[in-house]
Amino acid sequence: MNPGAGLPESVRERPPAGRRRPHQLPSGRHGLQRSFVSKNQRDRILAAVAAAAAAVGYQDMSVEAIIERAGVSRRTFYDHFKNKEEAFLAAYDSAIQRQVRRVRTAYLKETTVRARLRAGLTAYLDLMASEPEFARMCIVEALAAGPRAIARRNAAMRMFTEIIEDNIRELAPACTLAELAAETIVGGIHEVVYRRILAGQTEELPGLVEDLLATIMVVTAGARELARPGGRGPAAPPG
Repeated sequence: MNPGAGLPESVRERPPAGRRRPHQLPSGRHGLQRSFVSKNQRDRILAAVAAAAAAVGYQDMSVEAIIERAGVSRRTFYDHFKNKEEAFLAAYDSAIQRQVRRVRTAYLKETTVRARLRAGLTAYLDLMASEPEFARMCIVEALAAGPRAIARRNAAMRMFTEIIEDNIRELAPACTLAELAAETIVGGIHEVVYRRILAGQTEELPGLVEDLLATIMVVTAGARELARPGGRGPAAPPG
């Protein structure tokens, strides 16, 4: 007699190869709360989306590729998501939320502009290096996932732009180019990260912190210089 008889298939999961993987829940009447089971399934699907997108690219990623990596049934997948796009967007949102939490926590511990920017960069690049599949999903594959994913990517970049802009305005309250300078900085960092990920060099990202910080301070100093009357003369180094 099957001990899982009468339970939904989403609870009676069976691994594709007939053997439970370490991250899978036990089959049958395991006594776990449905909310716990559902969250576990969802988390596994989100991780599988990142893994599949990184391995084959969004365009070639299939629901089958996702459920194989997640170790869930097709029915379980569709219990959570309508299609691969919905799963991708959820995985992207989850990754961005982790980035924001990590960067904000590190950033708010510091008091000077330079220290805040260094802490934020370090947190961001360390996270990208430690989660290369999510990094590729967010930076590379989001561009291939359609207009909804691109809109989310643009919103995330605007959020980071606002952080940089706030620091520029702190250094140069009269600067009229703070928004454009911040957009330039964030776009430049994004391009640097994009190229490293595309080349399979994600592990190199943490080593770029000081060089990127120096670049940010150069752009910030230039923006502050332009805020001076006449836009000429030496400016004090950014604080």
